[in-house]
Amino acid sequence: MRPTVVAVIPARLQSSRFPGKALHPIHGRPLLYHVWKSVCRCKTIDKVLIATESQEIIKAAHDFGAEVFRSSSKPKTGSDRVAEVAREVRADIYTNIQGDCFGISSTAIDKVVALVAKDKKIAIGTLAAPIKSDDDLFSPNLVKVVFDSDGKALWFSRFPIPYIQQVTSLPRWRQAKFFGHIGVYVFRDAALRQFAKWKRTPCELSESLEQLRVLEHGGAIHVCQVREKSVSIDSPEDAKKVELRYKKAG
Repeated sequence: MRPTVVAVIPARLQSSRFPGKALHPIHGRPLLYHVWKSVCRCKTIDKVLIATESQEIIKAAHDFGAEVFRSSSKPKTGSDRVAEVAREVRADIYTNIQGDCFGISSTAIDKVVALVAKDKKIAIGTLAAPIKSDDDLFSPNLVKVVFDSDGKALWFSRFPIPYIQQVTSLPRWRQAKFFGHIGVYVFRDAALRQFAKWKRTPCELSESLEQLRVLEHGGAIHVCQVREKSVSIDSPEDAKKVELRYKKAG
């Protein structure tokens, strides 16, 4: 029997780097709409919810037809907000898609959801794509990830990892296999509940990366590789670049 999968897009207006970005218009539609539309195309997901405490986001989401879960102001991270949803909405698997993942493809999401659904040994899955430029490699807004030969995450950082001790004249991104993390987390129900019980950890707080809480508590995250990447929008300038780079979406 196929497991029940609920996708949650956590959304808030109080972004420290880009206040109000969830509702920032791209091609005449809120950023949140574009992410929601991509998630709605997934074949592996049974229900899509936007989780927010913001009345402005609730109104905008209802205007474009999304189902909303009204969350509290307590969650400190997106996955904590998804765990709040899980207390009221039952499912076997919960997928957290960050609300600024513009361009995330339904194919990529389906790939990692299907992997977790099939392999019961995987409690948490996520996505990563190869880094193809030094701008991306050195941007703290693109999180880097390294993983072992079985796909198990070793570490995530805003700093380029692995470190290159002997640099050549080639562009830096060509001197090692670098992967950029994509903001999608697929949790089995028990793993999500455990995540929410764990205290926030030193490296999680230092790098502002919720996934480090899992690794610091001895948990495991399986990294699913995809070729395409999403674009994390962290400033009005990013939004302008996205509008120029991508054709208008429906």
